Amino acid sequence: MQYVYLLKCADSSTYTGCTQNIEKRLKRHNKGEIHYSSIRLPLELITYIAFTDKYKVFHFEKYLKSGCGKAFSNKRFL
Repeated sequence: MQYVYLLKCADSSTYTGCTQNIEKRLKRHNKGEIHYSSIRLPLELITYIAFTDKYKVFHFEKYLKSGCGKAFSNKRFL
């Protein structure tokens, strides 16, 4: 499985990412190993969406980072 996930950062910003292993990735975020989120700890997992196709994951992540996608995630997930 492939996952797209949304994190809420301590500064109220939102981080969108994708991974094959959601648990491992969240541990890396919380250890400060991911540059963007390392200065925005603590983090809270908002949601994650599972896909079987890695290309769909990349396209959905790209969509969520676009203007329309940010509006969608703010309305549906936040």
